[in-house]
Amino acid sequence: MMLHVRHGGALTTVQDRGRSGWRHLGVAHAGALDAAQAALANHMVGNPADAAVLELTLRGPVLEFEQPTRIALCGAWIDAHFEDAHAQRHVVPCGRPVTLPAGTLRLGTIRSGLRVWLAVAGGIDAPPVLGSRSTDLRGGFGGLDGRALRAGDVLPLGARNAIEVDAPTSPKWWIALDPVASMQDAIRYVPSASTEALMLAERAWNVDAHSNRQGLRCSGDAIVATAGEQISAPVAPGTIQLPPDGQPIVLLADAQTVGGYPRLGHVIAADLPRLAQRRAGDTLRFVAVDAIAARAAARRRQGEIARLHWAIDLALNDPLER
Repeated sequence: MMLHVRHGGALTTVQDRGRSGWRHLGVAHAGALDAAQAALANHMVGNPADAAVLELTLRGPVLEFEQPTRIALCGAWIDAHFEDAHAQRHVVPCGRPVTLPAGTLRLGTIRSGLRVWLAVAGGIDAPPVLGSRSTDLRGGFGGLDGRALRAGDVLPLGARNAIEVDAPTSPKWWIALDPVASMQDAIRYVPSASTEALMLAERAWNVDAHSNRQGLRCSGDAIVATAGEQISAPVAPGTIQLPPDGQPIVLLADAQTVGGYPRLGHVIAADLPRLAQRRAGDTLRFVAVDAIAARAAARRRQGEIARLHWAIDLALNDPLER
């Protein structure tokens, strides 16, 4: 089965859990900016957690399915509609499995956030590169030729059980990992030993329009560094760098592997995925925590994710809930 791209959307890429074990050679991790959301979408359509999905940014693509299939949309809320062979238009809900006949899926504006992850039964069967199907936009490899999708592209889908359906169907239940209210919460970070590290939490920031998958750029009252650039040292997604202009950068999935800018600290693992939903102009605040609090937050998030997977299993196996 092939998936035809009629319009690529604002920025749509193939992503999975990312590329591990290559950072010593300068290869970025890449992967979905919120791996938990991608895994939940995969779970709802019967895929392995690391199956490749489509990551949608700002506005989604228009996709045509040759045969009936099952999809799930997780992350922010998106305007989604399906047109069947009779040109009838159906609303496609988020946060639940949706079974579709052959036809066209139109994914529009993303609401209450910036990104959505679309899983399709069988997964996106792009060829693995260095052990991952993820698109590395900076490196120009992985996914579909190392770039975002555009009109005319054709994506192969992996093997899946045959589906017979004449009209879109979905269950009444739905799931959500992060409530919209949490978008207003401060981002927790473990500060470094630098004298400027705690200044990050002393002022409000706005998300800069030049942010991308490599890093979220903050704009606001500049932090003046007492030390200049340093000898390059390893960095990773979550590292907070302070460039000469005093506007911090939080590194994300496509981040480089080394850098010489002073480091203000590291965003904790539980909060890093939340940055994937911050739009240009959004207010951003940071709060400093210690490593003990960071580990406790990670355990709480892992527990929440596990409960959602358990709830999905219960719902999928209950005929009354389908």
